[in-house]
Amino acid sequence: MKPSKLFTPVTIGPLTLRNRTIRSAAFESMCPEHNPSKMLFDYHQSVAAGGVGMTTVAYASVTQSGLSFERQLWMRPEIVSGLKEITDAIHAEGAAASIQLGHCGNMSHKGICGVTPISASTGFNLYSPTFVRGMRKEELPEMAKAYGNAVNLARQAGFDAVEIHAGHGYLISQFLSPYTNKRKDEYGGSLENRMRFMDLVMEEVMKAAGDDMAVFVKMNMRDGFKGGMEIEESLQVAKRLLQLGAHALVLSGGFVSKAPMYVMRGAMPIKTLTHYMDCWWLKLSVKMFGGMMIPTVPFQEAYFLEDALRFRQELPDAKIVYVGGLVSREKIDEVLDDGFEAVQMARALLNEPAFVNRMKEEENARCSCGHSNYCIGRMYTVEMACHKHLKEKLPQSLQKEIEKLEDK
Repeated sequence: MKPSKLFTPVTIGPLTLRNRTIRSAAFESMCPEHNPSKMLFDYHQSVAAGGVGMTTVAYASVTQSGLSFERQLWMRPEIVSGLKEITDAIHAEGAAASIQLGHCGNMSHKGICGVTPISASTGFNLYSPTFVRGMRKEELPEMAKAYGNAVNLARQAGFDAVEIHAGHGYLISQFLSPYTNKRKDEYGGSLENRMRFMDLVMEEVMKAAGDDMAVFVKMNMRDGFKGGMEIEESLQVAKRLLQLGAHALVLSGGFVSKAPMYVMRGAMPIKTLTHYMDCWWLKLSVKMFGGMMIPTVPFQEAYFLEDALRFRQELPDAKIVYVGGLVSREKIDEVLDDGFEAVQMARALLNEPAFVNRMKEEENARCSCGHSNYCIGRMYTVEMACHKHLKEKLPQSLQKEIEKLEDK
């Protein structure tokens, strides 16, 4: 085999990974009543046993108001012991453990998060759908402290790293983006002002992380639509995050409430999405208008690479993790040769939890993910799962949808 960086150790902050692969923080939907489950344990243990350098437990909310899904983790003291069982199992397989911490902002409704959803500004979120309350200035320091408290809980639970979610149109991203931040005070207007809430959060996070936890930040390079953040402003955000002490940046893009498939690429399988929905009126509206509300963005391997290379060039001293459309050993080697410290994958490791071990044996290894996004379509209601590993038989209509999308 030709020389490769893939299976060499990499150090990020106080943490050294056995190789340069990370299971990215794709929401698993495996936490009924907001608690860790045996299903979550089994999945992350399987990925760790499959050879990954670090696996990331996804999208844990720092407060109850930050919950956007009924099967999402909520960081609080009573779940620490359950999470510790997961991190112990991950460590026993030789991998490191990370947890993504965030707040959904306006991407919820009262039935899930217990309050009127909050955001940078007052408005209406069509995708929930719900009215949204702009946060008062005096609430912001307390919310920032919630991120720091969640980092402390993550340490107690045995995690080696945290990933702060500052992208995809969630709360920090809602403050950063001119699309969602219409504030007239010192937290709105100029980019300098729009970064102030992020500054507060990162101050609390870095204080809590101390010198023994690695801090990754997932951020947008572009929001993915006209009127959102573009690459020039995002470069300034990246520089600020590094100044604030972030050990590594995970470069992504897209806004779940405006350009969801810019994040994930491909088509949203509407029949799958509605098949698993419980709410009759939401099911009907998505059947009727889902294709317009969630437009397809074509998938291509390493779809964020061109933008990420701009960041790599302009931030030569930064530790940067590439994420987005990696499904083959060949492309992963190319990305690492371009100077990225590590790579993140989600769908590839859902399709094949032992993909990393297979890449060690096969120079031309490629996972068999067909990019139908069935896993994402069912994720909003039941657990994320690849259609190739289901025990139950799929209805013929869903099977046909998968075949049609994978043929493309």
